[in-house]
Amino acid sequence: MGEQPEVQRLDDAAVEPRLARLDAALGQLEQTPGRTAELALEAVEILTEVYGEALARVTDLAADSAGPLDRLTDDELLRHLLLLHRIHPDPLEGRVARAVDDLRPQLRAQGAEIALVGVQDEVARISLSASSCGGGGAALRDLVREQVLTFAPELSAVDVAAPAPAPALIPVAALWQRPDRTAEATTSEVEQAAGPLALDSTA
Repeated sequence: MGEQPEVQRLDDAAVEPRLARLDAALGQLEQTPGRTAELALEAVEILTEVYGEALARVTDLAADSAGPLDRLTDDELLRHLLLLHRIHPDPLEGRVARAVDDLRPQLRAQGAEIALVGVQDEVARISLSASSCGGGGAALRDLVREQVLTFAPELSAVDVAAPAPAPALIPVAALWQRPDRTAEATTSEVEQAAGPLALDSTA
């Protein structure tokens, strides 16, 4: 048996413009009248279903071992296709948490901290504290939303907000004072401050 010809592989940099071109071509087909355009769209839809099923079977086979499955989900193109076909093995909140974890080193380098508050009703709530103001803060929020939606496109919204303020600290000395003594001390201080005025009014 002869050797199989070497197949040209595409890296992520080569895949991205091809996906953009595919989206543009499909958009043009959708706007083109006639039976030919309808048949082309139908062919793309059927082909997508078949490839989606093939990818799902690969995922099922890889599920028996954590190593191969992790390699599938770590690959950017495969992750995109798994999400497109809604067969990604990781749960929604787990993918959002991973997006946050991946962003954390980049944001810390810009003086910001990020944390996942939770995911409920297809809304992810993210806490973001940024030292920069104005456009810088808005840019970071947009970056967070884009990254989270890349990992979890089925979300209806990504709510990025500043963390809730910490409760005010109670002075330690106040913890050792009885409420009645505190009130007595406050009353005494008021009487001392008003003492000279009281004398003047009786003179």
